[in-house]
Amino acid sequence: MGTVPSALKHCLSYQHLLKEQLWIAEPPAAAHPAQEPQASGLPEYIKIVEVGPRDGLQNEKVIVPTDIKIELINQLSKTGLPAIEVTSFVSSKWVPQMADHKEVMRGIERHPGVQYPVLTPNLQGFHSAIAAGATEVSVFGAASESFSKMNINCSIEESIERFEEVTKSARSMNIPVRGYVSCALGCPYEGNVVPDKVAEVSKRLYSMGCYEISLGDTIGVGTPGSMKKMLEAVMKEIPLSALAVHCHDTYGQALANILTAMQMGVSVVDSSVAGLGGCPYAKGATGNVATEDVIYMLNGLGINTGVNLCAVMEAGNFICTALNKKTNSKVAQASFSTGTIS
Repeated sequence: MGTVPSALKHCLSYQHLLKEQLWIAEPPAAAHPAQEPQASGLPEYIKIVEVGPRDGLQNEKVIVPTDIKIELINQLSKTGLPAIEVTSFVSSKWVPQMADHKEVMRGIERHPGVQYPVLTPNLQGFHSAIAAGATEVSVFGAASESFSKMNINCSIEESIERFEEVTKSARSMNIPVRGYVSCALGCPYEGNVVPDKVAEVSKRLYSMGCYEISLGDTIGVGTPGSMKKMLEAVMKEIPLSALAVHCHDTYGQALANILTAMQMGVSVVDSSVAGLGGCPYAKGATGNVATEDVIYMLNGLGINTGVNLCAVMEAGNFICTALNKKTNSKVAQASFSTGTIS
């Protein structure tokens, strides 16, 4: 077996206990009953979309070596995660951390049953992504005019026009497109964002062909109350089965917001290994909610994810060691740092 990292030794020693406590998920035995509720009213299965390699790393000030990015994705591919957001085909002028997108895309080991979406802001980015081997793309809009201009250098209306070009080309090539709506619960420049505006942008993305709309609390200011109001507005325009949530944990509300969304029937959750992330154009925004913490909560609720928590923690340990930083995952901190589980 060779040298076993101390973190893994600790994790392995508790595996039996962890399974009894539903801390480690078993792979699903059948097709994912994504929208079928339990007796508790919560979904039986939650799809985790891992955004660490893209959204998690894009805000790192020091350029992460390409081989480290590839190894992180390869480790995450072995955890049971169904979707891993790989990189972003944006101009290196705006996001230098993603300048190696072609090399990363071509260097990863693809596992059967795992989706590897990439972000494409426009038609040029889309064609570059397809040439590099992308089989799914995402477009990223915003519910705030100011944030749209800062993040993608155009108005909301202009962004919609660009995205329509992408979805049209993607449709002709049978490439699925996912849509993001940033600032769904607040904007760093405009403050409060009206739920109806989120619903309007979401509807337009869905109408142009995005199979799923991920609603992002970009600066992590949302609460269960604002999450509920926003989702109520969006659900009037978009089928529940086409919604996902993307929560940052700036104010410590991410897990509560995710639980609220699940109670309303949402069954797709974005998260980032080790809680990596932030946003280059959202001052003060801290990391995404940690994948480890989301899985721990879901396993404790008896909700299936098909993801091995222990393996995700190891991937988190790898990238944090490479970045020389401490994990933002409370679960990983408790499991690895203290050497005990209380």
